[in-house]
Formats: sequence, structure tokens, C-alpha cells
Amino acid sequence: MKQTKTRTLNLFDTIMLVSGSMIGSGIFIVSAEMTRVLGSAYWVLACWLFSGVITLLAALSYGELAGMLPEEGGQFFYLKKAYGKLTAFVYGWTVFTVIQTGVIAAVAVAFAKFMAVFFPIFSPDNTFLTIYSFSINNAQLLAVASVLVLTYINSLGINNAKIIQCLFTSTKLIALFGLILVGLIVGYKLNYFGTNLNLPFNPNPNFLSDFEYKFNLSDLLSALGVALIGALFSSDAWNNVTFIAAEIKEPQRNIPLGLFFGVLIVTVVYILANLAYYMLLPAIGVENSATIIERGVAHASFDRVGSAALGSVFGVAGEYLMAGLIVISTFGCNNGLILSGARLFESMANENLFFKAAKKLNINQVPANALWIQALWACVLCLSGSYGDLLNYSTFASLIFYIVTISTLFYFRKKFPDLARPYKAFGYPLLPAFYILITAAICINLIVFKPQNTLWGLVIMALGVPIYYLFNSKNKHV
Repeated sequence: MKQTKTRTLNLFDTIMLVSGSMIGSGIFIVSAEMTRVLGSAYWVLACWLFSGVITLLAALSYGELAGMLPEEGGQFFYLKKAYGKLTAFVYGWTVFTVIQTGVIAAVAVAFAKFMAVFFPIFSPDNTFLTIYSFSINNAQLLAVASVLVLTYINSLGINNAKIIQCLFTSTKLIALFGLILVGLIVGYKLNYFGTNLNLPFNPNPNFLSDFEYKFNLSDLLSALGVALIGALFSSDAWNNVTFIAAEIKEPQRNIPLGLFFGVLIVTVVYILANLAYYMLLPAIGVENSATIIERGVAHASFDRVGSAALGSVFGVAGEYLMAGLIVISTFGCNNGLILSGARLFESMANENLFFKAAKKLNINQVPANALWIQALWACVLCLSGSYGDLLNYSTFASLIFYIVTISTLFYFRKKFPDLARPYKAFGYPLLPAFYILITAAICINLIVFKPQNTLWGLVIMALGVPIYYLFNSKNKHV
């Protein structure tokens, strides 16, 4: 029998969960590669704006689904009700194998790498154990420890997780606005921004792989599609709030509002942060140059654009400040991912589509078994070293399932026109249809120009089909 939970999270908590789960390490790093791909600050800023707009469109569409079906498991439940258990399971399988756990592992490793700025013992260069060709470094061990600590905190009850989420998300938003103010005030006196903004589209020819580069609209759109992945990855995980609907007060109201305000806040912060980068640094520097300024945004050391931006103002102290901000950001981000992911797997278990133990609540009314199963696989990914590849696969897979989920809007409007809809998707049917078409075009573009990532993502998704029938077969014999 399904256990009843106490609704604990209010609107502020919901907004903090949405924005806190979105802001990890991406905003401080991916602009370097985006600049190398496009060669133009103008088009990079356009990518961040466009990414924010389409993410907001998706969030507004999910708002209608969440208000209409405020069930635990969120996206999994929408897919099950519209397209059946198989589609929902393939989604849940992909979330478990790569999307949620892969991101948790990658964010945990980013946390550990930036902790090494303060404690060099945690550097990835310090090997803890080597067995033949397999090795584990100290950064991976710290990443595992952070996942286990956050999982334990979450197992103690939703209130503990809520405090961590609100505290760390508020702190990193304040710190990000501080970075932005520094960039705008100091950068105003420099001449970089005007020069950066006037740079023409001039992509790295390598982004087209073996295709011959010729400047035309088609190549511009192709380059934008590739560059957008960095911005979309940095803006992902906003949908996680739907997984925890059973613990949100007035979910019909607070989930749609939380999605809207959370995504809007992050979009504004991301655009302003990139403005700060381009006001403090030249967009295109010279690779392997001696100074931060000479390397610019495109060739920031290890792609750490945020560190380079603050370092250009405060020197070494600025790099320490940025490292501290990223440590806070990644720790808070993973808390939100761990909190919400376990609720999805609990929901799957309630449908007999996941390990049965995952449906059980502990004395603190949280799915502790689901939390620890999630943690175990995330830790394996931390130690395997494959989390980086999984992250690439997961971004593509996430986009596919966003398309499929938003298509359920059209199904529900036709099939269940009388269902109560406290909130209706903005601009329906044009804007949801626009999102589907644009995101499908991005996915096709990635299949063409990044097949090594996208095809593996499709393989992982396809593996969910036989696994589904395996689960069904086991359930028939119980």
C-alpha cells in the first residue's frame, strides 16, 4: 500500500529546488567551448538567451501538466498516463542509468576538483589506488564521499534537505550577483565588451568534424546547435521539481509558479554572468599564453571562465573566491538532484517498474532505499571515470524526453478536455509546438555533427525496452 507523505515544501522552497538544481558548475565553464565553437561573443550571448527562452517555454508547458496531474514522479507519471508504462519506463531507466546519476557523478567530481584548490590532497593528480589499468584518484573519493553525505542528510527527512537546498541556493545566487556586479562595474571601464560584441561569426572548423567549412546560414545554424548544448546542459534539471509533487504544498499552484520563477531567475543570472565575462576578458585570446587576460574567454585555463573573470580583477584571491563559489554551487546542486531523483525511482517502484525496496519509506517519511540505490550507482559512475561521456549522452536523452513529454499536452487536451487545469500552458498550441520543432532540430543537428555522443544516448534508451519486459516478466511470476 502506498504510504502518505506530509506536504512540507512551500513556494519559496520550490523555487529554490528548481534554481538550485539548475545551477551547478556549467555556467562557470561552458562559455569557453561555446566561444571556441562560434568565435563570436554576440552569438554566444544569443545562445544563452535562446536557451533560456526555450527552457522557459518547456517549463511553462510542464506547469500545465504539473497543475493538472500533481502526482509524485512527475514526468514519469505524465508519460505513463499518456503513452503507457513502456514509454514511462524507458524514461525512468534513462534517468537512472545516465541522466540523474550521471549528472550527480559529474557535479560531485566538479565539487571535488574545486575543493582541491583549497586542499591539494584532493587533486585528481593524486592517485589513491591502481590495479592494472584501473585507477582511483583522491578527487573521485571525495566525490563519492560528498554523494554519500548528501544521501545520508536526505535520508534524515525532507526538512534537512530543504534547509541545505535553501541555504546553498540562496548563497550561490547572492555570490553570482556579486560576480555580475564586479563584472559590470569594473568591466565598464575596460574596452573589451564593445570589441567582443563586434566579433564576426568565426567558428573553429573542427566543430564540423569531417565536413568542409564554408560560411553560410546553414553552417551558422549548425554551429549554434552544437554550441547550444553547453547552455542547455547548464540549464537542465529544472523538471526535477515535478518528481517531488507529493511533498509540495498546493502543488497545483506552487509547481507551475516554482518552475516559472526558478527558470526565469536562472536565465537572467546566466545572461548577466556571461555579460560580466565578456566585459572583463577578451573573447578570443591566445592559447597557452602566460596571463589570464591574454588567454581570454575562449582559452581560459581548463575552461574555467568564472575563475579567469574574477582572477582578472582580484588576482589569485579571485580564483579562490570563484573556487569557493563553485564548491557551494555544486554541493547545493547535488542536494537538489539527490532529493528529487529518489522520488522518481520510488514512483517507478510503486508501479512495479523498479526495485521493490525503493518504494518503502523510512521513519522520516523519505524513500531511503531509493536514495541509497541512486547513491550506489552514482558512486560507481564517479569511480568509473565514465561520467563525462554519460553526461554528453544524458543531455541528448533529456532533450528527447522533453519533446515527448511536451507532446502529451496535445494528447491530454484532446483526450481529457474536462480535467481541471489551474494553469494553462502559455501560447498553446503554438509555443509548445515551436519548442518541439526547435528541440527536434537541435537533436537532429547533434546526430549529424556529434554522433559519438548522441548514438550512445539512443543505445542506452533502447536498452530500456528489453529491461522493461524483464521487469514485467518477473512481476508476473511473483
